[in-house]
Amino acid sequence: MNPTPRPVFLNLVQIRLPIAGFMSILHRLSGVLLFAFIPFVLYLLQLVLSGEAGYQKAAELLSNPLVILACFGLFWGLSHHLLAGIRYLLMDIHVGVDAPVHRYTAWLVTLLAPVMALLITGGVL
Repeated sequence: MNPTPRPVFLNLVQIRLPIAGFMSILHRLSGVLLFAFIPFVLYLLQLVLSGEAGYQKAAELLSNPLVILACFGLFWGLSHHLLAGIRYLLMDIHVGVDAPVHRYTAWLVTLLAPVMALLITGGVL
């Protein structure tokens, strides 16, 4: 018995993932992003809670375009992770498991997360 040989080289550009697979990868990426942003968020919180001078410094920091872009990334990660987590919880109780609904909710999460992030970024900053 000769087992089927395993692929040696996978070209990730040529692999066509379904939208649910793509959304799953984004869910994992958003989790890593949220974890990576913990020190930044704690630093901002420490600045804001340190007094009026710290609050002014945090406000000045948040007016920097690169920091605004980083905050958009943080809010995207939070929005995507929240929406995908709700989707996965519903799938755990067998809601939205059928193929058309499954694809629709994957598209919905993927497209709604950046919209939510833009709205949150615009409202917070």
